[in-house]
Amino acid sequence: MNILAIGCHPDDLEIACFGTLARYVKEGHKVVACHVTNGDLGHVEIPPKELALIRNNEAEEAAKVIGAEAITLDASDLSVNSMDEVMNKEMVRIIREVKPDLIITHPAQDYMRDHVEAGLMAFRSSFQASVIQKYPEYKNPAAVVPVYYMDTLAGVDFIPTEYVDISEEIELKLEALACHKSQIDWMREHDGIDFIDFVRTCSKFRGLQCGVPYAEGFRICKTWPRLTTKRLLP
Repeated sequence: MNILAIGCHPDDLEIACFGTLARYVKEGHKVVACHVTNGDLGHVEIPPKELALIRNNEAEEAAKVIGAEAITLDASDLSVNSMDEVMNKEMVRIIREVKPDLIITHPAQDYMRDHVEAGLMAFRSSFQASVIQKYPEYKNPAAVVPVYYMDTLAGVDFIPTEYVDISEEIELKLEALACHKSQIDWMREHDGIDFIDFVRTCSKFRGLQCGVPYAEGFRICKTWPRLTTKRLLP
């Protein structure tokens, strides 16, 4: 299968679903990790242009850890708008190129607008990508496919309906997350937050819910024609 994971910022996918993406790769599937923004506003001291380059490089390194491909829409932080024509057009192009069998993205109840808008963009653009007269310059329309919503940060207000056992992938997930040094180091040194431990704890908590050491939780998008009887998660 072709798996397209659409996160808002570099590191969002690593936090919420990289264990699952690593399992897909191990099982022989192609995984594309797309971040909508370049993370340019995510640091107090590093200026935006410099930080954007750093964070994109970190995302590429993280993807390599699990054998995935990293791509970006290169939008600025706090500018994500699911109704923006330019952003939607670029997302449609990506979806038609990847031809995903399923999409993983942010849920509607996530903690910041950028995340919510990225999830809405994934939903809207994946339908637009099926309409040949919408952006006809990007040929070969894509099918409307199932969308799975990944966990919120710390699991707040998110009750999974499906779980993926990532017990064998947890260290790989954390190794990929550690590639985002511009974020991990800053939070440890200036905010006193060990974010690697934070994410490990969240994965352990989801594991406790489904009877395994570590897990990631998901909810399927319940709209026609995206529902399926098949088990598409690993």
